[in-house]
Amino acid sequence: MAVRAVRGAVQLERDEAGHMHEQVSALLTAVMERNALAPDDLISVWFTATPDLHSDFPAVAARQLGISDVPLICAQELDIAGAMPRVVRVLAHIETDRTKAEVAHVYLGAAGALRKDIAQ
Repeated sequence: MAVRAVRGAVQLERDEAGHMHEQVSALLTAVMERNALAPDDLISVWFTATPDLHSDFPAVAARQLGISDVPLICAQELDIAGAMPRVVRVLAHIETDRTKAEVAHVYLGAAGALRKDIAQ
């Protein structure tokens, strides 16, 4: 079993807690499903949010999904002029038998434009 990192992102339509929870849950669910992961496969998860998101912590969505004994942390993205607004990104460290090339990175909706080179 190897330790790997999986990336993902989603762009929110609006800065509302319920909407954030829904979209981040969809992102985490897609990451888990596309990489055949169970919560026990997660080592840690790092969330970032663009500076225009204030309604809640993205990690709340993980806790609502039952990811309860995994270290989670939230941080703010750099405030770069012209950057895509209302984006939550995730970097999950996982235990998996997949090679680096087999890890499925997940960019939902408009966030797919952020990393066309690795989005699956």
